[in-house]
Amino acid sequence: MNRLPATISAVETHGSIALVDAEAGGGRFSATMIGAGEDVAAWQPGMPVTLLFKETEVSLAKNLAGMISMRNRIPATVQAVERGTVLARVSLLFAGYTIESIITTRSSLALALAPGDQVEALVKANEMNILPEPSA
Repeated sequence: MNRLPATISAVETHGSIALVDAEAGGGRFSATMIGAGEDVAAWQPGMPVTLLFKETEVSLAKNLAGMISMRNRIPATVQAVERGTVLARVSLLFAGYTIESIITTRSSLALALAPGDQVEALVKANEMNILPEPSA
């Protein structure tokens, strides 16, 4: 599981749906939370949280141009690529944090991924989870 320490910058709620924006490593991230409880409505800007997202939910792009609906676009540098028969694990560096992506080996070869490459890691807002930090 990928984990990034973050700070909430905005919370928008409507019924049991919430869109939470957070800042981490100089980037802005969004999480859509369906079935959000009353605790989410109480979240405030400045609140420390951890962003959580699965390695299998991280898509990769090289030379991405134009508009895209994915709200979480993470500029990163490829650190390592471990290719298996079917799947590849790609280690990325973003603002001093390591992010892992698991994609098909075919995709890793089609992108010709190698250490040092600049890529964008993409995560849909509904695949991003937020874990509040415990109160001190």
